[in-house]
Amino acid sequence: MLVCPGPAGKSQHQAVRDTLDVISGKWKLVILAVLLERKYRFKELSREIGISPRVLSKELQEMEQHQLVKRTVCDTRPVTVEYESTPHSQTLLSVVRAMSEWGYLHHEIIVGQKRGHDPMADEQPHD
Repeated sequence: MLVCPGPAGKSQHQAVRDTLDVISGKWKLVILAVLLERKYRFKELSREIGISPRVLSKELQEMEQHQLVKRTVCDTRPVTVEYESTPHSQTLLSVVRAMSEWGYLHHEIIVGQKRGHDPMADEQPHD
C-alpha cells in the first residue's frame, strides 16, 4: 500500500477520496480552472462557464466552505459579487493543468480513432 506523506500515515486511496470529496462533481474543477485565471463577477462567471445561476450558486457556496474561492461583495449599486481563487485553491493549479493536458490528449485519441489514426502511435519510440 502506498502511503502519502500526510497525517497519520493516511493511505494514498484515502487521500484521493478526501480530495474527490472536495472537488468532485461536474462543475467544481471547471469553476476552479476559470477562477485561477482571474476574478469574475457572478453573472460573468455563469456566462463564461455555461452553468445555471442556481447550480453555480450552490457550487460556489460549497467551494467557499472548503476555502477554494473567496467571495467579495462589492460596494456598488446594484450590489455585485466577485469570486476569485484563494491561496489554498492555487495549490490545485498543477492538478488542473495535468487534467487539462490529459483532456486534450484524450480528445485527440478519441478523434484520431474515429478518423482511423492513433495519436499515441506518434508518441511511441521507434526501433
